[in-house]
Amino acid sequence: MSEILSIERLSKRFEMHVLGDKRVVGFEDVSFDVRRGEFLAIVGESGSGKSSLLKCLYRTYAPTTGHIEYAGREGTIDLATCAERELLALRESEIGYASQFLREIPRVPAVDVVARPLRETGVDADEARATARELLTRLRLPEELFDAYPSTFSGGERQRVNLARAIAPNPRLLLLDEPTSALDPKTRESAIDVLDSYLDDDATLVGVFHNRDVVEAVADRVVELDDGQLQSVRPVGEFGSEVAP
Repeated sequence: MSEILSIERLSKRFEMHVLGDKRVVGFEDVSFDVRRGEFLAIVGESGSGKSSLLKCLYRTYAPTTGHIEYAGREGTIDLATCAERELLALRESEIGYASQFLREIPRVPAVDVVARPLRETGVDADEARATARELLTRLRLPEELFDAYPSTFSGGERQRVNLARAIAPNPRLLLLDEPTSALDPKTRESAIDVLDSYLDDDATLVGVFHNRDVVEAVADRVVELDDGQLQSVRPVGEFGSEVAP
């Protein structure tokens, strides 16, 4: 199985200017590969660097050192150093991201929030809204909320909209930061089913999780971080009770 991502000696350090330029290490010297078509889970205690690592893969954060070689449709590109316009083009066409929190445009109905990335790729408005409604239904969002504004929703409802928006355009690489943290068990199961059945078979997913049941249900392999250091990369079956809840 070929790699879609190759992370080489990646580090992220933060300079806290309000604390006299104190340096805080997010994570240090992390290297691993992500195989095309797999679901890779990133686990570790709070503060271990999981979300910072994922944000560097999406380049919400600029890595301090290291490389992220991405095997895209048009060739290999280093996500850590490529030009902003190249990065934005990949986000529009190949790479998706869902954070824990939905940052919605005010006064835009939930169904249009989800349909928007499809419309941006040229999908007809009616078809995009139909897909959005299907995803929101499968994620157990009440139908009466489809045309309501997500700013009025609960945390779990907003998280469902956010996940549906990331899944809708069927990205080639999907990065997920605690996408099910605010969901009840039944909705969490629905989210796992949507991830498994809606995305293409060769789609690659990298997700940060705390819930061991979710990791065991979705992951092929698990990256474990501890205090900003890479501890291991192993098949999920080898973790068992070691996966942190």
